Amino acid sequence: MSLKSTLFTAAAGLGLAAVPVSQALAVDVSVGGGMRTSFTSTDFDGIDDGEGGTIGGGSFSDFALNSARLYVSGKATDNIGFMFNTEYNSDDEEIRVIDAAAQFSFAGGKHNIWVGRFLPPSDRANLYGPYYASNWAVYQDGVQDGYPFETEGRDDGLMYWGQYDKVKFSIGAFDVSGLTTGDSDVLLASRVQVDFWDAEDGYYLNGTYYGEKDLLAIGVAAQTADAGDAYSFDFLLEKKLGNSGVVTIESEFAVYDGLGGYPTPVGGGYEKSDGFYLLGGYLFPNEVGPGKFQVLGKFGQATYDFFGTDLDQDTFELDVNYLIKQFNARISLFYLDKSFDPDVGGDSTTIGLGLQIQM
Repeated sequence: MSLKSTLFTAAAGLGLAAVPVSQALAVDVSVGGGMRTSFTSTDFDGIDDGEGGTIGGGSFSDFALNSARLYVSGKATDNIGFMFNTEYNSDDEEIRVIDAAAQFSFAGGKHNIWVGRFLPPSDRANLYGPYYASNWAVYQDGVQDGYPFETEGRDDGLMYWGQYDKVKFSIGAFDVSGLTTGDSDVLLASRVQVDFWDAEDGYYLNGTYYGEKDLLAIGVAAQTADAGDAYSFDFLLEKKLGNSGVVTIESEFAVYDGLGGYPTPVGGGYEKSDGFYLLGGYLFPNEVGPGKFQVLGKFGQATYDFFGTDLDQDTFELDVNYLIKQFNARISLFYLDKSFDPDVGGDSTTIGLGLQIQM
């Protein structure tokens, strides 16, 4: 091969390598990622062992990579898309597939069918997840996101969801083998949401829009299997004020009756639980450096039926958030307090500093 031919071949190869994969394969692909990391200092009372002692009490300080995610999504045709997302979780130091779904869309997005693994119809808190919540310490109150799941709130199944202007409806069937009991491993799930002000587009939701929408939304969700039932009512109000400050109010009431709920206590499981939380936040209008400050408070109360005996959990969180680029770059200074009545141990107080980055 001549020198001229060799140079031409090399140049052609370099040119092809410079073409994005999505263009070379004639598909539309988007790749992104996110991480949440924190430093916390916790005082923990320990859990009553039933013999006059406690298990696991003490003071702890910890640096943690709480979560790291890789997002991949794309479209094979105008009406057929896919998503594939992974999650690293510091609880077990493993990387898991959290989303892997084929997405079929019709009538300009009004009708949609999803097949695979994804978030099933459930409460708003499950549909926004930790990266799109207002507060840092999500899923600590025994109320939100207690529906049964395969991984990170997701289940394997088939779902229809429709967007009818300001009404959103979803219904699906899911396999949660190992998470339910009885004659059937099929879980049925459904959700209805009504937006009275601005509409929220898409299936997945946010806990806040930082003033980009004026929202007054209510949602009702329910899941059922042979093991039992679970249902919830959630509410979100967000309003941009005349001074460009933003007020956020979020609330939820949930019941887990033999289905879902939170981890079992020492010595056995809960037959049933119910509870509520109320969150209020204010985003200051003025920029300080590259971002804005937000203050936020959240109170939750859950009641667990432990074989006829009620156990109450009160959870209080206070956050000061510094928003550099909304969900893509934010810092949270947070305080979290948990207490139980009657006193069975497990009370804790945590002060922490968290950082979230997405791209």
